[in-house]
Parts: sequence; structure tokens; C-alpha cells
Amino acid sequence: MQQVFRVAALAAALGIGSLGTAAAADTYRLMTGPQGGVWVPLGGALKNMWEKAIPGLTVQTLPGAGIANVRGIEEGKTDIGFGNSISTVDGVAGREPFPAATKNVCNLASLYPQYFQVVVLANAGVNTIKDLKGKSIAVQTRGNTAEIVTQDILKANGLGYGDMKVNFQASYTDAVSLMKDGHAQVFTLGTTIPASSVMDLAAGRDMKLLDLADSLPAMKKINPGYTLVKIKANTYAKQDKDVNVIGYATHLIVSCKLPEDRVYTMLKSMHEGMKDLAAVTKAVEGVSPKEMAEDIGVPMHPGAAKYYREIKAIN
Repeated sequence: MQQVFRVAALAAALGIGSLGTAAAADTYRLMTGPQGGVWVPLGGALKNMWEKAIPGLTVQTLPGAGIANVRGIEEGKTDIGFGNSISTVDGVAGREPFPAATKNVCNLASLYPQYFQVVVLANAGVNTIKDLKGKSIAVQTRGNTAEIVTQDILKANGLGYGDMKVNFQASYTDAVSLMKDGHAQVFTLGTTIPASSVMDLAAGRDMKLLDLADSLPAMKKINPGYTLVKIKANTYAKQDKDVNVIGYATHLIVSCKLPEDRVYTMLKSMHEGMKDLAAVTKAVEGVSPKEMAEDIGVPMHPGAAKYYREIKAIN
């Protein structure tokens, strides 16, 4: 460890940047999300976009999740990542599940709303969150954003993991497999709509979404960032009415140590290539620069701020 600090000090003295930025100046690591979610294909699109915009740059995509990505950037294990506003703000404030306030996590761009969905098998006898007592539920591994939201919504309804059988799954795809086999009756996830994993489940089993509107007041007491968003009828097979679910924002975060000019170019290429990102998910279709630059309580990277000011998205 002392040797790393000596090398970092030498690099700083020579003016060539610190080890967490571009130690390999031409390789950036991008943490995405679990398989079955939209962050993986979006990460692939961003990789192609940024490698084209910055000659010689290689972007290495890695699996991740909202909270893990924040920690990864803070600890120097990655350079860029997708985040969820509610959990990234918790990191900035030093609230659980983060051990301390983050100092190296900067905002790049807000992208679209995330939809926390509670999917149940139609024959499970589950109509409200309180009905989850005694059921088998598939959730993300501990510490991931959707897993934290799952804990919060259970708490908001007077429940906890001890009231049910919990199956922690590293991917949405694995969770759906449990549902198809009948080893789980409930599946929670946070992603865009329509979620490919939920569509996959709906193609093989009769399922439904729980309406979560009644839980919002208690959820906001836990984290003020929670909102209510609507999944319109017919988003999924046999969904004949609108369903209200818990929402929060997805955004891109970067190491505050990344060079200003690199981050400026990355954001510029994103803004100019939004059609390519919209081809991956319609959730980003029509997103405006002002929406991308929205203040969500996470420090803006200077390179991003420079670009937003240049295009008049911020003052």
C-alpha cells in the first residue's frame, strides 16, 4: 500500500495525474448492472460511442449495480458507472449502506426514471405487499439498489426478510428462472419499462404487478427521493390497467479525478448520440440537456459542468 502511495505522489509531482484517473490513461472501466437489465446493453452502446469519440481509448465494461458502482468509483475500482439517485445521494451523505460519505463520486448525466416493480405469479395469492408474508421472494444480492428498495418497502409495510423465504440472485435472469420453476412466487427489480426479464416471465407464466401507491407515504419517510411513477396498461402481457410503482432516477457517475477534457468529450458524444442510446432503450428518447443536467444532490464533474454551460443547459 505504501508503494502505491509513493507512486501516486510521484505521478502528482510529475503532473501526470493520479492513479485512479487514467493510470492506464487509455483504459476506463465502466460498471453496468445485472444481466437482464438495461444497463448492460446501454453500457455496450456507451463503450462504442466513447471509443469512437476519443481515439485510443478503451472502455472495459464490467457487471455491477447501483450501490456497488458508487462504491467502485469511490474505492478506485472503476472509473464510470450507472447509479440510482436515491442510493448515490445516500453515498454523498454517508448514510447506510455506505460506511462513509463519498468524496470521489461526481455526476455526469441524469438519464431516465427507474421503476421498482414487484412481480408476482398470478396464482400466488398476493395482492398487496403485506401478502408477501410466508412467500418465497427473489431479490438482488444484498447491497444492490433494488434490494435496498425491497427492504424499504417491506419495512414500510411492517415486514422484513424474516417474514418470508428470500432468494438472493445476482441477475434478473436467474430470478425469472426461479419464478418459472415455481421456486419463487415474487420477484423484485428496479429498471426501465418494459423490462425484458419481466416480459420473459410473462411469456411463460401468468403474472401481475403489485400497485405500490399505498406504500409511498411511508417510503418517503425512509428516503425523500422516492416518487410514484406509472406503468401504463398493456406494458406487459395481460396487464389490463395502469399500475403505480415506486420510482427514482438513473444517472451516470464518474470519478471526480477523471480529466476535465475527457469527461467533456464523453458527455458531448452522449448528447449528440442520444438516438443511438434510444435505440437500446426508449427510456432515454427525448431526454433534454436540462434534464441531463438536473441537480440531484450529487456534485457535477467540472468537465460535465463546462459542457452543460456551453449548451446553455445550466448557468
